[in-house]
Amino acid sequence: MNRKKMVPLILFFIFLVVFAFFIPVNTSFTFTEHRVENPKTFYMPLNSENKFQIRYVHSIHLTEVIESYEVTADQEIRLLSMQYENMAIGLPGYAEEGETFSLQDGVYTLTYDDKVIDSFVMLIGDVDAELAFVYRDEELNLKKQLVRGKSYTFRVAKLSLYQMLKGVTIDG
Repeated sequence: MNRKKMVPLILFFIFLVVFAFFIPVNTSFTFTEHRVENPKTFYMPLNSENKFQIRYVHSIHLTEVIESYEVTADQEIRLLSMQYENMAIGLPGYAEEGETFSLQDGVYTLTYDDKVIDSFVMLIGDVDAELAFVYRDEELNLKKQLVRGKSYTFRVAKLSLYQMLKGVTIDG
């Protein structure tokens, strides 16, 4: 091949590689620093399992709370349920429209009929109480992976290779 034909071919290949570098392809759970000038994103790749939980110890009651979620086909977050043993500050004592509230064996369960959100903000409290992200039967200690005292926007998003290289993986 002569040089005149090689140059456009090489340029096309370079363009293709650069273009592919910025196309969002990898669906991930993301934790992005909230209300900061240059937010850092922490991410965990999402596989075929679409259910996850956030488990924490309530800072006042010192009892466990388990929030269960599901990722929708549109990469939104469907709230499934919340389970806890003590009602009071910050924990609901009744069901609102589209919710069911029950008590069984000393555990309160608030179940959502079809509540879907695109994201939520999570504060990583600077207290010595557990906070874990549970996915694929593995627990990830968020207080060790993220910065205590900071808030993070949690969402499910497709990331490009560039975004993944720029972010921080928290896959255990």
